Amino acid sequence: MAPIEIKVLSSLAEIPAEEWNRLAGENPAISHEYFFALEQTGCASPRTGWQVCFLAAFEGKTIKGALPLYFKSHSYGEFVFDQAWAEAYETHGLRYYPKLVSSVPFTPVSGSRILADTKELRALLVDTAIEFAKKSGASSFHCLFSTVEQAKEMEAQGLLLRQGVQFHWRNNSYRNFAEFLETMRHDKRKKILAERRKLREAGISYTRIKGTELTECDWEFFYSCYLHTHHLYQSPIPLSLEFFLRLGRTMPEKTLLIFAEREGKKIAAGLDLFDSENAYGRSWGALEYHPGLHFEICYYQSIEFCIENKIATFEGGAQGEHKLARGFLPTATYSAHWLAHPEFSRAVEEFLRRETGGVEQYIDELNESSPFKR
Repeated sequence: MAPIEIKVLSSLAEIPAEEWNRLAGENPAISHEYFFALEQTGCASPRTGWQVCFLAAFEGKTIKGALPLYFKSHSYGEFVFDQAWAEAYETHGLRYYPKLVSSVPFTPVSGSRILADTKELRALLVDTAIEFAKKSGASSFHCLFSTVEQAKEMEAQGLLLRQGVQFHWRNNSYRNFAEFLETMRHDKRKKILAERRKLREAGISYTRIKGTELTECDWEFFYSCYLHTHHLYQSPIPLSLEFFLRLGRTMPEKTLLIFAEREGKKIAAGLDLFDSENAYGRSWGALEYHPGLHFEICYYQSIEFCIENKIATFEGGAQGEHKLARGFLPTATYSAHWLAHPEFSRAVEEFLRRETGGVEQYIDELNESSPFKR
């Protein structure tokens, strides 16, 4: 066997898509196509504060493992919030940025981050990332939204573990949406039925179209909705039309657009990613305001899609307690952190100890308020 050599890549173009995807598995958000679309369209680039420095482990010419990795000059687009840590560094005259982050830019989807089959190789990739952080002068290394198993492995290596909460919908082999609603408490079921009825009475209907059947015009309409809603709420616009068009071209079998129509004209659209086991709500927008339209496009239509396609889990995106009343249950998320400064590392460790207790109590309280029948 040849020795393992770990290289730092300045572009994902240095690895063939089939080799990366062999390691990554089904999850569309960690596919070569998704990362490369972010890179090639400039959405995740040095200009936007995301500099590619992926790690790849080679045995001879064969890639055996990889770690998506970025130099970051800010904390935007990560959804694991460490701005208070950055402010504490600044208060003490220290630099928090740049930092090293293993993450999917603008995409809070959990999954494998250390793409390797063996525990030993995963540990080597993490150790290499930390050494790279030290040599490059980065303040820290962060691995965000990893699986719990990989997070525990990193904790055993001395990294600090952090928990967060998302809300996920679980498919208990429902035959249809009505059967799903029957499992919910009366008041929650009544509210969902009322929301959907009002939209029907407003003359709104829906179509769900997989990426293999979408046209460029469909993607352009979706983007017009995305832009309109971001402008309306004065939100940053991290993703470009070219990014979404590229997804449509390179991974159509893993994309779904949901459209709302009224009086024969499209008025809203949402994007999901999916594989055989999971669906992921990503982006949406609307050209008209209708109460409950967001819930229909972003939740109920996606739930129906999962039921029809026997998909086990739907992740509706970051945060959102309002999802609980609509059939989503709290799910712990995990990240791991290494900080170069020993005193700050100890302070963050103590902060995370307190935060973890609060997160676990919060999840218990949310489960006590389950929308489902006892």
